[in-house]
Amino acid sequence: MESDPRRVVEKGYDRIAHRYAEWIEEIHGDPRLRFLTELTNRLPAAASVVDLGCGSGKPCTAILAEHHDVLGVDISIAQLELARQNVPRARFTREDVTRLRLDPGSVDAVTAFYSITHLPRDEHAALFARIARWLRPGGHFLATLGCGETDGTVDDWLGVPMFFSSFDAQRNRELLEEADFTLLIDEIVTMREPEGPATFQWVLARADPEPENDYHTCDSFTS
Repeated sequence: MESDPRRVVEKGYDRIAHRYAEWIEEIHGDPRLRFLTELTNRLPAAASVVDLGCGSGKPCTAILAEHHDVLGVDISIAQLELARQNVPRARFTREDVTRLRLDPGSVDAVTAFYSITHLPRDEHAALFARIARWLRPGGHFLATLGCGETDGTVDDWLGVPMFFSSFDAQRNRELLEEADFTLLIDEIVTMREPEGPATFQWVLARADPEPENDYHTCDSFTS
């Protein structure tokens, strides 16, 4: 079995790109559109947005590209082929998100829907710090994070090996705060995948240390 987590993720999504697009349609209670609205309500017109792990581009990259300048980033060639078909208004690049280079203060928002859990958790802190540097002052970071201790490859996820890695929710909060993010939204949400319930931590954070009065946390919200 492939041992490099990046190659596991790349090869896995190349093989299941179409299956994955069908599978996400079978999920009940996925809150991504609710949190995407929380982000877009805070964005300026024609904002610059980077979507890390954009996959096929549906639905979130497509929604963002309706009104904003979007760069989608993914490691899977097959996923990017779908994304270019699905979201012709966005730009796309094939890259490992931990090696992506953007100018400091060059974007208004960064999103990462269910993608950071595919990165080794010992690289999360450095990625958060890099994202904070990419953002303009007051820019926003919307991400789905794992909220349990896991680190390794499962043999069969949608028919392929897949790598997952995450900390618990409190450690995620600490890493974001260490990267000088201010948490605006922090919710633990359980949805229902075809195989059963799945729980993630959703965070919307601002790239400055000042508090904001609309911050809220909910550790037991269930969709």
